[in-house]
Amino acid sequence: MPRMIFPPTSDGLRLGLGGAALGNLFTAVTDDDAQALLSGALAGGCRTLDTAPHYGQGRSEHRFGLALQGQPRDSFVLSTKVGRILVPDASAPREQHGYVDVLPFSQHWDYSAAGVRRSVEDSLQRLGLARLDVVYIHDCDRACHGERYPAVLAQVVHEALPVLRRMQAEGLLRHVGLGVNDVQVCLDVLRQTDVDALMLAGRYTLLDQSSLPELLPLCSQRGVRLALGGVFNSGILATGTRAGQALFNYAAAPPEWLARAARIEDICLAHGVPLRAAALQFPLAHPAVDVVMVGARHQREWQDAASMVQQPIAPAFWHALRQARLLPDDAPVPESAA
Repeated sequence: MPRMIFPPTSDGLRLGLGGAALGNLFTAVTDDDAQALLSGALAGGCRTLDTAPHYGQGRSEHRFGLALQGQPRDSFVLSTKVGRILVPDASAPREQHGYVDVLPFSQHWDYSAAGVRRSVEDSLQRLGLARLDVVYIHDCDRACHGERYPAVLAQVVHEALPVLRRMQAEGLLRHVGLGVNDVQVCLDVLRQTDVDALMLAGRYTLLDQSSLPELLPLCSQRGVRLALGGVFNSGILATGTRAGQALFNYAAAPPEWLARAARIEDICLAHGVPLRAAALQFPLAHPAVDVVMVGARHQREWQDAASMVQQPIAPAFWHALRQARLLPDDAPVPESAA
């Protein structure tokens, strides 16, 4: 197996902390709660962290930077993203793109070489650091850009990735990748060039294995390491379907996904397996995956994830999911990984 880019916790848990919630995604997190979560996770051995300018218009990066002051620089791996430039704007709405109580900036798409370099330098300023461990090109997919997607893809391949490689040679960053919710853009980029890593959200989960047939085998073949975000698919695999309105991929869950999640939930109940534990442990069985990222809002949610990722799960549970055709036959499960 290629060398891991994303280290486990000091206790060996393949768990990292994602920063979208700390940019106030959907609901506000107080500064005190944010710092309690970050300091608690770091004290508990968390070594892989991810943020982005998009998360609260820089609020998440500011919070991570404050928490990381005084931490030995080689004790953690930190990633952020490029593709959006933040511009000071006193009239900017306090709610933007699903984030609330954001900082007074507007954002503009920019995958140009100059824009990518500016984005990295701006992030280093917000974080108070001299280098980044991973920089992802953010949301460069067709869902975000529509008919402009071919032009965006060309700019990613011919401008954004080359300038990131130059900045890598300059020592400003160590690894280069894509941070997306989409499988096709990963395939399109990998057909033309190389990346070191992917932050793939919501596309290899207990509910949605759309990256399994083509992308994950390609990553294994090419040595591209994965940090998986969105392993709860925005909430439905954390809350289940019985607790009221369930979210799937940042919106109300469609009926077909509700029905599939309910079937998984029934098997969890029959085997005494917490749904959150199954959701965290399943994707870690794939050999291309280094770590799963948890978008915790409070320290208790991080602690719960650390507990759930260690929850014993009998092989019979995974067999039951296969028999119910809720997992593909070629999807590795934790028992086979072990």
